[in-house]
Amino acid sequence: MNKLISQLSLIASKKEKNIIGLMSGTSLDGLDVALCKIEGNGKNTNLLLSQFTTVPYDDDFKNEVRSIFSKEEVNLPRLCLLNEWIGKQHAAMINTCLQQWKINASEIDLIASHGQTIYHAPLSLHGLRKYGNGTLQIGDGDHIAVNTGIITISDFRQKHIAAGGEGAPLAAYGDYLLFKEEGTDVILLNIGGIANFTYLPADAAGARMFSSDTGPGNTMMDAWMQQNFAGKFYDDNAAVAKEGKVNEALLKCLLQNDFLQKPLPKTTGPELFNLNYLDTAKQMAGVNDLSVADTMCTLNRFSGQTIAEAIKPLIKDKPCKIYVSGGGIHNPVLMAYLNNNLARVQIKSTKEKNINPDAKEAILFAILANECVTGNPEDFVSGITNFPAVSMGKISFPY
Repeated sequence: MNKLISQLSLIASKKEKNIIGLMSGTSLDGLDVALCKIEGNGKNTNLLLSQFTTVPYDDDFKNEVRSIFSKEEVNLPRLCLLNEWIGKQHAAMINTCLQQWKINASEIDLIASHGQTIYHAPLSLHGLRKYGNGTLQIGDGDHIAVNTGIITISDFRQKHIAAGGEGAPLAAYGDYLLFKEEGTDVILLNIGGIANFTYLPADAAGARMFSSDTGPGNTMMDAWMQQNFAGKFYDDNAAVAKEGKVNEALLKCLLQNDFLQKPLPKTTGPELFNLNYLDTAKQMAGVNDLSVADTMCTLNRFSGQTIAEAIKPLIKDKPCKIYVSGGGIHNPVLMAYLNNNLARVQIKSTKEKNINPDAKEAILFAILANECVTGNPEDFVSGITNFPAVSMGKISFPY
């Protein structure tokens, strides 16, 4: 037997594993690196976050990704080269983190790499039934494994699509294992570039559970900041939004999109919700000269309203909790809107459940890696829309 397969078998049989989860989102602010101690698997999963940091991306990294991100036409040689280059860059960042944490690579059992999404293409976006759903993440797992010396599991989304899903959101699997509660409906809201949530009804074993995108989270607000303020990548403390007013005409036009009317669950991305989308809405509303602050305030409301309208129908006359994670949790204007418009439930940070809200997505990929080598797909509920009961991820050995 290949000795690396034997090593993987030993890792799978360990009571407790040290797994590094990686997440690089569409905001391109940096690489989230979460070192997790995971005991057990499936419904018996116990997790402790040992270390967490976000390694910021420099301008060169951001510009390289933006040259191919969410574009229908790209330079194919550059795409080919960046697939390898990003893997090497992520490996170097992991090695630096381990040095800073004074941890040897031999102490890490697995790396779980989400990769860098460059295009998300559900059927609902492209409409070409011949092809079905598609998505593409780059940052090759073999390069991470070889350059860190650690077995790496990556490219999780392809199995999800192959099994009948849309490749997103994948957070539902970890949400189900970590956050389900008896007798209480639980909603896990993540406000990243795109906002998404997982709905865990009190009868979490039933088929009513699902996960869905709602529309834009931070992506349009971040892009607007980057276009108008050199060196600023997001609206820190909602400072710009606080200076503006919601323009009702623009908001009405922003809300006029078929995606927002589609039933849940559904997925989307910056391929739809971007500055071109904003420009079109401004032209429709006749507000091309709207101030930067008023535009930001309206984009903030656009994200808040689409999130609230997606969640409201799920709030019944029974106990319900909403736990929030992602960068949007730090936006006071957005969070105030959600608190005011989802007033029947208490909205809390995932920190209330001992999960760092900034680390949650990276943590959830560590869980998927653990399930890949140790778990059983039968631990997940089957027969749920966009939630195929499968183990995900491709395994890369160091040498």
